[in-house]
Amino acid sequence: MHVLKALSRTLLLLIVSLSIALSAVMTAHAESPSTGWLTNPQHPPLSTRVVLTGSTNPDANTFDGFLEVQLNDDWKTYWRTPGEGGIAPSFDWQASENIKDIDWHWPAPQRFDLLGIDTLGYKGHVIFPLTFTAQDIQQPVNIKGKVTVSSCTTVCVLTDYPIDFTVTPAAVKTDPQALHLFAQGMSNVPQSSPLIEGLSVIWDDNAQQVEVTAKKATGWHSPDVLIDGNTDAVQDTFFSVPHIQVTGNTLRARFDASSWMGKPELADETLNVTFLDDSFIAEQPSTVLKGIATTFSQPSFFTAMLFAVFGGLILNIMPCVLPVLGMKLSSVVSAQGLERSQIRSQFIASALGILFSFWVIAALISALKLTGHAFGWGIQFQSPFFIGVMVVVTAIFAANMLSLFEIRLPSTANTWLASKGDNSYVGHFTQGMFATLLATPCSAPFLGTAVAFALTTNYLMLFVIFTALAFGMAMPWLLVAAKPSIAQRLPKPGRWMNILKVTFGVMMLATSIWLMSLLQNHLSFGWVIAVILAVSMLFLWRTSSVYGRKTTVIISALAMVLLVVGIVTASLTASKWATPLPADHTWEKLSSAQISHYVGQGKTVFVDVTADWCITCKANKIGVLLQDPVYSELNGENIIRMQGDWTSPSDSITQYLQRHGRYGVPFNIVYGPNAPSGIPLPVILSNDAVLNAITHAQGTSYE
Repeated sequence: MHVLKALSRTLLLLIVSLSIALSAVMTAHAESPSTGWLTNPQHPPLSTRVVLTGSTNPDANTFDGFLEVQLNDDWKTYWRTPGEGGIAPSFDWQASENIKDIDWHWPAPQRFDLLGIDTLGYKGHVIFPLTFTAQDIQQPVNIKGKVTVSSCTTVCVLTDYPIDFTVTPAAVKTDPQALHLFAQGMSNVPQSSPLIEGLSVIWDDNAQQVEVTAKKATGWHSPDVLIDGNTDAVQDTFFSVPHIQVTGNTLRARFDASSWMGKPELADETLNVTFLDDSFIAEQPSTVLKGIATTFSQPSFFTAMLFAVFGGLILNIMPCVLPVLGMKLSSVVSAQGLERSQIRSQFIASALGILFSFWVIAALISALKLTGHAFGWGIQFQSPFFIGVMVVVTAIFAANMLSLFEIRLPSTANTWLASKGDNSYVGHFTQGMFATLLATPCSAPFLGTAVAFALTTNYLMLFVIFTALAFGMAMPWLLVAAKPSIAQRLPKPGRWMNILKVTFGVMMLATSIWLMSLLQNHLSFGWVIAVILAVSMLFLWRTSSVYGRKTTVIISALAMVLLVVGIVTASLTASKWATPLPADHTWEKLSSAQISHYVGQGKTVFVDVTADWCITCKANKIGVLLQDPVYSELNGENIIRMQGDWTSPSDSITQYLQRHGRYGVPFNIVYGPNAPSGIPLPVILSNDAVLNAITHAQGTSYE
């Protein structure tokens, strides 16, 4: 019995010993491949860790891992070349043992802009793949040092994280999750791509500019280009945000170069050229050659400001704005009995309404740019909600000008407003806002260039250019504000004023009906007709209540006559009413690939990017495209007509416009054997401009 107990105790001790030994062996082979998440109590928005995957290359004595960084809220960290601000993350590993080198792989960054400062980096979550080179991966490796991460919002914080752990790389088991994260990180690291052809980098010493030229077999969509390098000369040089021009499959990116060390000299240096284009990323080194950079058609800031002022001024005479100017004229005449200070205040209120609307549009465009959405001039007219609101507002203004109703405030509100000196400042402010919103479907000379400059620069300059546009449009209002005597010298109100108010009220009502017609792009035709009929019946009912049945019958009969006349004259030209307009051309759907195909066959391609809400597009069509000699020329056997409809949102058309430096419609361009890159036409077309472009694109003389 005692013998059995002794044997049992011996067997139990043996089992325990074996378990302890097995546990020790398993622990030796399961050395921790990670530092775990590291945080700093002085900077809680950021956490980081170093993780080993267990993947090794015994022949090269290398093993893989990564640095993972988690950033909360709007905090961001930086790329290897941060831009104008920030510091790239770094790993000081010199205190490590059995480590020969650590190769850092950099994922493609995002471009950030804060108050005009351009930086490159990452938000949220980023994985930096690391390749460790050991002297001997069969021996223990002590990874010791510190990781330094710079993170910024409106302030920047530099945080250190101590690293100290020991592993034997050859003994670390592969971790599927770590391998997945490493692969995920490597998938975002730009590599050399066979799709990139003809890469060249030119240094223009006189202009102090770098120009990158590259072709991409599949074409470009929304490209960005980054350049940096490892030599001191390159690292001491700051490169501006590039101006990019895409022609077919060829991209040209031009960078301004500057250095705090003096005048940079980059000839014969090696640059890393990184391409970012939607889901496409690539990076290739290139030796910089001396040369002359291509001249781009980008105006200077001063020129863009002048164009913005003139473009804004011209908006005042566009068809959509005229009814609002009628309202303003009415207010000018009604200002006869007011003091000069009150007249000045009213017109300043209108100017502030214009400025506010332009700032709202600029803020909307900035938000779209930040979120990666399509943006451009007049895109709010692609929204049925915006059109619906404008229909209601124009109808209310029309009814008010026709005296079909008056907005009466409570007596207490009237007393409060009167105590402020004038009870119409809010109305004048609204007029200014309304005029701006109605002007946005119109393009005008100077306007397109100014808007394109604004939308391709930083956010601060965008607001500056849009402020200049607002100043130009508000100039007539500001003129009266500066010289109130202008309003006081106009004829006194009388019968003529009532007739003028009715005229502009009818124009405003026509604007409302036109806006209703735009809803057919979003609603069924039946619904649009139902809305128009309902509004018409409401107007007739109010007319009967205010002016009597006899007037209502006369207006109804006149409306029917005008409708018939409108249907008859819809096919007539704006200038030659006796000549019917021909049927519209047959258009192919816009396709960049097809353009190259047709040009390769020796054909000429005329592209028309338009929208139903674009007044200038309609004027170009009626005044030029449907008139001889342009109409007959476009019907030629060797001419291909392509049209892009931007009435509703279209990413492909937006990208096509932006590749040509345009951010609104109309846009017309002619391609041909002698102009494979295209010949852009002016915003307002003329017969000579179209015919000369076609002649040159076909390969004959160009005047």
